[in-house]
Amino acid sequence: MARPTPEWLDAQYNNRARIPEHRAILERWAQTSAAARARLACRLDVPYGSAESERLDIFPARGPDAPVLVYIHGGYWRALDKRDQSFVAPPFVDAGAMVVLPNHALCPAITLEALVLQLVAAVAWVHRHAREYGGDPAHIVVAGHSAGGHLAALLLCCDWPAVGADLPGGLLRSALSISGVFDLEPLRRAPFLAADLRLDRATAHRLSPARLPRPAGTLVAVVGGDESEEFLRQNALIRKAWRRAAVPVCESVPGKHHMDVLIDLADPEARLHSHAVALLGLGPPASALNAPA
Repeated sequence: MARPTPEWLDAQYNNRARIPEHRAILERWAQTSAAARARLACRLDVPYGSAESERLDIFPARGPDAPVLVYIHGGYWRALDKRDQSFVAPPFVDAGAMVVLPNHALCPAITLEALVLQLVAAVAWVHRHAREYGGDPAHIVVAGHSAGGHLAALLLCCDWPAVGADLPGGLLRSALSISGVFDLEPLRRAPFLAADLRLDRATAHRLSPARLPRPAGTLVAVVGGDESEEFLRQNALIRKAWRRAAVPVCESVPGKHHMDVLIDLADPEARLHSHAVALLGLGPPASALNAPA
């Protein structure tokens, strides 16, 4: 197969260019997120580190020992903010979870490697402080969309005791990736991203979940059925790399593109939401009957 051209890579990965209505979608996300923060009890901009970007929003559980959902926003590691996607929190708080949305610095002001370490610090903070907000530190699930899906899978591979002696090896047992990127090699050659990410080949491979050893935990990998061929390939790739034991669910959502697939996470009637609820131990696994391909 011929090496993909830069123009082809941009066409495959530049989702805002692929979705003409992306500005309207982002505006709806902002409006529903503001409504979520107004409706729910929340603690905003809680520091997990010393940098201004190292802040997280916490939606406390309504009772003790609740499972914890840590949700990481997308934006190709260079855009968006935790407050843009607060809308994911209400259905999970209503179901009995504690929800945390961390921020991180954005490329190119920070390297992707340093950004990953910020998220490691954020999850370690959540483990150490979950009980203060009704959460169970022994039941943390990390989820993310797009770049956040990449980060969720990468965090599943973390050697937590090496981060802190007080952290258990099984700090994360499961993760949910929505439209994630698991091999960064194509992105370092996509012109619309390359200058901001500044990835060399070695770093791209080191930060690619599909190139890392299979983790002990499990990953649910979901992608929109109407996404580009490359996003569909990336979703299939993580199942191929980590095998079914580590990726028991690898499927697409019919009729959804890269942005509107995220709405299903916040829809209690949607199969994607059911996957997250099951990982949190708050509901049964999504039925295998009529499962998407």
